[in-house]
Amino acid sequence: MSVGAQWLIDSVVMVSTSYENLRQQHVREFVARLPEELKHLDWTAEEVRAERERRLRILIKTAKERSPWHRERLTGIDPERLRDEDLASLPTMTKADLMANWDAIVTDRRLTLEKVEEHLAGLTTDSYLLDHFHAVASSGSTGPRGVFVYDWEGWLVTGLVSLRTGAKLAAMNADTTPPVIAGVAAERATHITSAVALTFSNPARQIHLVPATLPIDEIISRLNELQPTSLGGYASMLQILAEYARAGRLRISPRRVVSSAEPMLPEGRRIVEDVWGVRVSNGYGASEGFIASGCPSGGGHVVEDLIYLEPVDVQGTPVPVGITSDKVFITNLYNLALPLIRYEITDQVVWLDQPCDCPWPHRRIGDVQGRLDDVFTYGDVRVHPHVFRSALSRYKTVTAYQVRQTAQGAAISVQLIGDLRREDLERDIEDALKKVGLADPIVSVAPVEAIERGATGKLKRFVPLRGRATVG
Repeated sequence: MSVGAQWLIDSVVMVSTSYENLRQQHVREFVARLPEELKHLDWTAEEVRAERERRLRILIKTAKERSPWHRERLTGIDPERLRDEDLASLPTMTKADLMANWDAIVTDRRLTLEKVEEHLAGLTTDSYLLDHFHAVASSGSTGPRGVFVYDWEGWLVTGLVSLRTGAKLAAMNADTTPPVIAGVAAERATHITSAVALTFSNPARQIHLVPATLPIDEIISRLNELQPTSLGGYASMLQILAEYARAGRLRISPRRVVSSAEPMLPEGRRIVEDVWGVRVSNGYGASEGFIASGCPSGGGHVVEDLIYLEPVDVQGTPVPVGITSDKVFITNLYNLALPLIRYEITDQVVWLDQPCDCPWPHRRIGDVQGRLDDVFTYGDVRVHPHVFRSALSRYKTVTAYQVRQTAQGAAISVQLIGDLRREDLERDIEDALKKVGLADPIVSVAPVEAIERGATGKLKRFVPLRGRATVG
């Protein structure tokens, strides 16, 4: 063996050993902190508020001291006096702001967008940046790509908050058997769901990743072999898997099913719950932070000790309970490396005030049903994605779909189990589009073997035209 080849092998081994040492340190801290973290789920609303306000003051103080961009924007703000009711006085920010000012927003001057992008481009599995940070990127499936970085503590809290509800439920049910957790999601560690699972997988909570980008037959084979007691994944993939389970090809009996990263549509929830006889726990998270833990009664409980969620209309005015927002502002209170303060995400969210069976004190939101970006505009006519979803959901053989806007209607790809009369579906959607004001819409439906999911495995259901469509 040549000297050069041996050096390369030694270098790879050294990097692998260094990573595993860091990961094991993170896991030890995770295990040590988890019992205390579970107690947070028993806090009163007053205790939750106190912790939230404490973290807000630390976040704003850190941003003013260490982030040149935030320092200028937060002039005149006294962090020590901030309370919940003062949040609305702080300026908002967008993903465009973040990406244009990234180097001035981060609070550690060793970090630059160029360095982080270089790190992300070289990732094949989970990895630490500068032995301290974790970097992830949004998929860009629902808008422009974003790049995010977490410090050691922020990444630890990400792991804790994403897993604490499942651990709390197991403790409440006196379940001492280590769960077999399978996640059908992103393969690459540039996506937060994959990276968190890789970092914090441990003997007590071993997480098996099954890439959503694999052929469906291989996904089914892996799950049949694993026999997971807890199944997580993208909402669209869970719906497909439930259909294969109904057909007898997927033979698993999960005790817990967790949806994430995509809207959990009513028809998808019905199929999953009917097939496996369990309530879907629909988590709400993003590369920007973990926002809500799934609730058995539907929707999710916002992790109000660690994040602010503000559902607002197009103008940024808060919407009342029961009214669906056009977008939200989030303030991540636990990631001090990249302060996201009243950061805009175009998710459509609704506050719920109905009682539920959960003991958690946090307020509840309904299942996120889509994004403002999913609304198609035809001249002066706006078509909400529900117009398409309502018709598609009536066809039980349709397991997944993608709606591409055209100048006069839509071209729809459908993934099927069974037969479909395309003409009937085309006519139903054309009639629905006429009812909302489109003149002579044209809809085409094409069965496909599989719908392309992109690098992360997420499915973008609605693809608008660039610019504004016109209907003749």
